Amino acid sequence: MMLSPSAARLSFWKSSYRHKSHSVVALTRGVGFASVSTSTHTHRMALSSRSRGGVYNALSITSPDVMKMVLQIKSARFSSKAPRSAGLTSADGTNRWKSTMASYNSDSDEEEDDDVPTRVASSSATQFDGHAQAAIARVEAARGAGAFSHEEAWMINLGRGDNNAWLTGPRNVDEWYTGLKPSVCPGADVKGKIRSLPLPRLDAVTRQEAKDYFDNSWTLYETLFAGLNGEEYFYRPPVHGLRHPQIFYYGHTACLYINKLRVSGVLDRPVNAYFESIFEVGVDEMLWDDMHKNDMLWPTVREVHEYRKQVYEVVFDAIMNHPSLDDSEGPVKVNQSHPMWALFMGYEHERIHLETSSVLFREAPFHLVQAPENWPPLHPSAFNNKNSPSSNPIEGVHYPSNSMIAVKKETVDLGKPASFPSFGWDNEYGERKMDVPDFYASEHMITNGEFYQFVKDSGYRNKEYWCDDGWAWRTHRNLKKPFFWEQAGPSGSHEYNLRTIFDIISMPWDWPVDVTYYEAKAFCRWKTSKDGSPTSRPYRLLTEAEHHVIRHKEHSLQAARNNINADKVMITSGEDFPVGSTGCNMNLAFSSQNPVDHFAPSHTGHRDTTGNAWEWTEDHFNPLKGFEVHHVYDDFSTPCFDGKHSMIVGGSFISTGDEASVFARFHFRPHFLQHSGFRLLASNDDAPATHLFAGNFEGQAAARDAAMSSSNSSRDGSIPSINNVYETDESLHMYLGLHYPSSGDAEGVPPILPHANSPVHGTHFPQRVAKLLTSLSPERTNNQALDMGCSVGGSSFELAKAFDRVDAFDFSESFVTAAKRMQQGENIRFKIPVEAELFEEIQASLEPGVTTEIANKVNFFVGDACKIADMAIDGEISTYDGVIMSNLLCRLPDPMSCLNGLNGIVNKGGVVVMVTPFSWLTEFTPRGKWLGGFYDPVSKEPIRSKDVLKGVMEDNGFEKVHEEEMPLVIREHARKYQYIVSEATGWRKVQ
Repeated sequence: MMLSPSAARLSFWKSSYRHKSHSVVALTRGVGFASVSTSTHTHRMALSSRSRGGVYNALSITSPDVMKMVLQIKSARFSSKAPRSAGLTSADGTNRWKSTMASYNSDSDEEEDDDVPTRVASSSATQFDGHAQAAIARVEAARGAGAFSHEEAWMINLGRGDNNAWLTGPRNVDEWYTGLKPSVCPGADVKGKIRSLPLPRLDAVTRQEAKDYFDNSWTLYETLFAGLNGEEYFYRPPVHGLRHPQIFYYGHTACLYINKLRVSGVLDRPVNAYFESIFEVGVDEMLWDDMHKNDMLWPTVREVHEYRKQVYEVVFDAIMNHPSLDDSEGPVKVNQSHPMWALFMGYEHERIHLETSSVLFREAPFHLVQAPENWPPLHPSAFNNKNSPSSNPIEGVHYPSNSMIAVKKETVDLGKPASFPSFGWDNEYGERKMDVPDFYASEHMITNGEFYQFVKDSGYRNKEYWCDDGWAWRTHRNLKKPFFWEQAGPSGSHEYNLRTIFDIISMPWDWPVDVTYYEAKAFCRWKTSKDGSPTSRPYRLLTEAEHHVIRHKEHSLQAARNNINADKVMITSGEDFPVGSTGCNMNLAFSSQNPVDHFAPSHTGHRDTTGNAWEWTEDHFNPLKGFEVHHVYDDFSTPCFDGKHSMIVGGSFISTGDEASVFARFHFRPHFLQHSGFRLLASNDDAPATHLFAGNFEGQAAARDAAMSSSNSSRDGSIPSINNVYETDESLHMYLGLHYPSSGDAEGVPPILPHANSPVHGTHFPQRVAKLLTSLSPERTNNQALDMGCSVGGSSFELAKAFDRVDAFDFSESFVTAAKRMQQGENIRFKIPVEAELFEEIQASLEPGVTTEIANKVNFFVGDACKIADMAIDGEISTYDGVIMSNLLCRLPDPMSCLNGLNGIVNKGGVVVMVTPFSWLTEFTPRGKWLGGFYDPVSKEPIRSKDVLKGVMEDNGFEKVHEEEMPLVIREHARKYQYIVSEATGWRKVQ
């Protein structure tokens, strides 16, 4: 496969205009963006149109002068229309829905000044002037103080209108809630405290039940956000900088309802296209120090509040009137192909963010939060431990002893049946059988009291307990204790209280400790060094399969497959979850954790196997056999099948809906905080865990740099496309253009925009690689050639002009499919990028001279260049007089395995043409597998790839017979191209 370019994602807010001598501001009307340029920097902004006001609702800048200059350009106004009513008339059924949608779409009859439909409440030019002047004043103040840093830039959002006054102190329930008030919402108890409803059954959906669950989800979320005291934490980034500020999440869940209902066809246009862009994508940062920029001018809380009102009306109307939920003749069955699957997806997505936002609230400075009036209470134990010591807790007094309980081996069948009548995320479906050997597991999760011993014993200062990345994360954050432990005495006194979401309480030493994966693993190493393990192997965390062994058997996977109600969340509200012999703290029964010995143990003797706190596992987040993405949310799981996310199991006190299901499968990065703890495990056998990369989280670097295990493409059920960046339409279209540059002639679309000194010599790269092989006159033994990493086949067809047979394989199934379609003469149309979101669609055509007879000489198939030795043994490939590898080597996870396999498939006298830019990247090749491009750690001498390649090829019986520099041009759009110079070498087999 050829080199994948770094994708140039031209978002609607990215634009630049440069002037050599002075600052220039270019505001483009009607597309929602502006670009501000000076002689040295380009400053980008996202602009929201606000009716008659022109307020800049999103702004990312670095220069106070430029900010002031932009805010003073009040003449650049974006016109929009005031929102129409959602049209909740007295009509019923389909007619009512159509009537509502006619009202919803009626703006199209009015004159519009821009292309971005916005539905934010009108504001006057006077209001904008006030916002602009306030922003300018803050810029000037920061500038005068010499302190306009990244950390402070978010403050530009503060002080607009009555934002802070409105949000300070308890909310006015008549004003704050955009749906139902908590006290009258489904899920409220007699005291007005709101908890979660059971998870809906989708084999018998009524409009009323769908509405009740919607109201419960929506109001729970707004009740949580009533817990922010004042405007500051809506805009202030989290202390770690790894998530957006809360204003994003306040709008994000509403945005997803609209976007996904549009994808499924229930809605046909946005409510506010700009908001549905800026609030669409959250954050899953790559590494612990990957700090995200949050210094932008966001919409005001009132604007997002108004947006939520509009979204609520639209979704409510869809539930009550869209014909797909017509229950006049009985309940409706909603399955994955039903358009309203997207509605239930919106519910469960909102519940995920209910939990993740609650963690961010828990991380917030205490003075910026307040307990909402209708929020569920803390567990009663929080009020019964006022005499608990702040330090030196005693085992058996302040926290229970934690024995290791033996568990017999068992086989576990993972996976949710497709027919199960509840919503599920794509990763839940499929199957995998796991054999679980005998093991020991601690009776309960590690408590604050147990973890205190690790803290006091200098566990956070002793590097030997930490993996490399864990230690780097700990030192980066300067952590000396769990994050939610509040210092209650002088530094070094080890006196602590505990921070909950909205309170600080005396330390409950018998509650589970909240830690990251790194902290949990460090404790395991410390515990092993202090006390030893009951087995021949050290303590570790449990696995997904082991978790299912120790859960209550009444609510196990198999029990739920046999009886839907055995999945407890299907029939149990938050208020009732703690009741009975299998009671637990889940579904928002309480708003905090509880003592680990409060609830009865499972049949294996283990406590809190569900609820209270999530448990970290040794598993990477992974797909089950038969995994398929769902078209409405096609990137929910797949980006995280990367060996960098650890699975968490069991759910927490605030896990609701699908999160509380026995089939739930969730994950986090190892440095992320969640309401999560861990349980000690020990076994004489390997952990029955699923890893997408060799090893596990001995550090992100280890997981990142390890080669993909062979089971990743077969036994574990995952598919090559999951981690393959080439399996996208964008890549497919780009490579069709690269391999078939004559495409577009009929449409008048050249591969490169005609201009003086055009680098047309960089086109036809695949054909030039194939011709180079022919020019080196390989000896003809069987007149067969091999194209490794053939992509979409342009080079393969060129080889077929000179060889009797060409085998051609690629790791990308979509590329191979496209090559076969080209071979069969099918009509393939693909997109050529022109400018931003503009493109030309053209017909793919074979290059001149490739006849049907020549094309039919090629045998295309999916293969792995790292396994050519095995492929030869299995008869998938033969021996060849010529082999080409076009920009493949530095995209392999194990290039040496490929190079070492060449001798066995090349005939004597045959030639290998290898073309590569040596652009090593850890996302493709583990750093330890790079041929060169680094300094020798001992001698500090540079190690160059071409020198290592020469030695490897000579050791494998090849001699270099040719070397040249081969340019390649890849189009990003009509006016931007990548120019790559690869090293092309020829190697003749001499022995």
